[in-house]
Amino acid sequence: MEKVKAKKHLGQHFLKDESIAKAIADTLSLESYNDVLEIGPGMGVLTKYLLEKPIDTYVIEIDTESVTYLDANYPKLKDKIISEDFLKYNINSVFEGKQFAIIGNFPYNISTQIVFRTLEFRDQIPEFSGMFQKEVAERICEKKGSKTYGILSVLAQAFYDTEYLFTVDEHVFNPPPKVKSGVMRMRRKENYTLPCSEKLLFTVVKTAFQQRRKTLRNSLKTLNLSDKLREDPVFDIRPEQLSVEEFIALTQKIEADGV
Repeated sequence: MEKVKAKKHLGQHFLKDESIAKAIADTLSLESYNDVLEIGPGMGVLTKYLLEKPIDTYVIEIDTESVTYLDANYPKLKDKIISEDFLKYNINSVFEGKQFAIIGNFPYNISTQIVFRTLEFRDQIPEFSGMFQKEVAERICEKKGSKTYGILSVLAQAFYDTEYLFTVDEHVFNPPPKVKSGVMRMRRKENYTLPCSEKLLFTVVKTAFQQRRKTLRNSLKTLNLSDKLREDPVFDIRPEQLSVEEFIALTQKIEADGV
């Protein structure tokens, strides 16, 4: 069968370097889960290395041409190809509450949405690994004090330990993207239950970084905090100066304030 043509509207850039594909597959620890879901497998350059591992590999692919290619070339994927949009699909129609890992060479145009979707299912996803646009992978792993530290950094690191692993050049893709790529991994924290309202934490972090150049006293005005709480010295600084733990502590204070 002829190879699949990359589709721009799906953000497809097919990896053609086998050694990098194997290196990405090897980022999985295979600990505490028996299943892995690859998002956007394309023609299966990463999939073939996952199928060599002692784990059940499922793939989810929205491109029907890729689905046909995978079905024809990877008999081991029989009944394990999900022809759906990961962002809309109910993953428990396959995994039924079980633990599973996520991996992929993620389409750049939806990569951050994939991370947020993963956070929604964090109770079932102990490990997440894959390739992003380099700056997005760095942002997920960034620590406080950096200009790239933001919403994605704080919310991912509230539940997962994140690690930037390696950089991938443009020329190993077909077609080559205009930017470098980065491979990162998230491993769920042993205790990932927060001592505050998770919904409120998301609200505080997103509201704070929407006006990241302002102090928290100004950026969090819309939360209608009490005058007494607003006197706390933490409100004198900007959001990028707060660590994940400090954002959680701030959320606890706001929760106690009655928001």
